[in-house]
Order: sequence, then C-alpha cells, then structure tokens
Amino acid sequence: MAKQHPAVIAIGKNKGHPTTKIVANKKTVKQANTKGRLGKRVHFIRQLVSEVAGVSVYEKRIIELLKGGSLKDTKKALKVAKAALGTHGRAKIKRENLMNVIRVQQKAVQTAAQNAA
Repeated sequence: MAKQHPAVIAIGKNKGHPTTKIVANKKTVKQANTKGRLGKRVHFIRQLVSEVAGVSVYEKRIIELLKGGSLKDTKKALKVAKAALGTHGRAKIKRENLMNVIRVQQKAVQTAAQNAA
C-alpha cells in the first residue's frame, strides 16, 4: 500500500488529492472561442477593398431593388443575394449592409442639399 499525505482523506470539505488550482486570466480567450470572428486586420482590409473597388454587379442590382422600397422588391433583393452568396443568413446580412449604404447615401444627399440652401 502506497503512503498517503496525512491531509488526504476521503470525506469532508477538502477531500481528495491536493492540487493547485490554475487561475485563468480573464482577458485571455481560448483560440477555439475566437473561431469565425472577424479580426481587426481582416476587417480593415475588407473595408479598404470595398472602398477602392466599389460595389459589385449583383450588389448594384440589390441596391436598385431596395430603392424601390416595396416589400416585394425587398424579398426579391433577398433572393438575388441568396443566389449570389449561397446561404440565407449571408444574404440577410448583405441586404442589411446594402440598406445601410443606401441610408448613408441619402443622408449625404440631404446634408448637401441643406448646405447648398
């Protein structure tokens, strides 16, 4: 029979083999938990490419459909985005992003009109 530490007993609050607890730093995150998240560098590069290249052909078509404003056109825009991107979730995100682009354009036109007047 192996010798045991006298404090090691099978019952009570401190039962079991004595170990040192590993305290994880709150700021460090496991790599597995960051999978799929958009990093700062990739976000910056994508933003830069979109500014330089502008919008693609299918995005122009979606923008034209969204400018129509009707529910039917919004659904059609979603279908076009889904056909281009492959999944419903990506299509919804793209539609929202392009709606935001339209809002920014309209706001810029309004501010230009106010400054001219």
